[in-house]
Amino acid sequence: MKKDRNKVSLWERYLTKEIGIEFKACLYFFAILFFYSMYRIVMGSLEASIIHMAEMIFTCYFIGYAQVYLFWNFDEADSVGGKEVAGVLICTAIYGILSYMLNWFDKNIYVTLGLAAYLLLTYVCVILIYKTKRNIDDKQLNEDLALFKTEHKKVQDRGE
Repeated sequence: MKKDRNKVSLWERYLTKEIGIEFKACLYFFAILFFYSMYRIVMGSLEASIIHMAEMIFTCYFIGYAQVYLFWNFDEADSVGGKEVAGVLICTAIYGILSYMLNWFDKNIYVTLGLAAYLLLTYVCVILIYKTKRNIDDKQLNEDLALFKTEHKKVQDRGE
């Protein structure tokens, strides 16, 4: 059986998901780390716990996998509906609960709620960024297709 080189293989689909999870983990880790760093500065400390940072990155990977495999990859959805909103709320709640349980913000419920609000805003921004990127990619693909059709027609016209 000959392999079709134009079709995306199972390995390539898996790899695409893994790269997406890696990107999500880094993006959300940076967002949480920024919030955590600002919290530490406001509390009068210029030091951050390596243990907290390790917990944060592991949490981001865990939630990245959950987003992709359990919650419909909601931040990359074509449109936002009930299940995407549910995914945002569930993942935000998980971040909030873990941040409280793991004592990232000294079990201060107000700061934990602030983190949740910040992450909700982050999710909204990420959803809008992905939507904008898809629109730009669509325009580029349409331009490339139009160019291909024009070039293909020129080649056919010369051949006749």
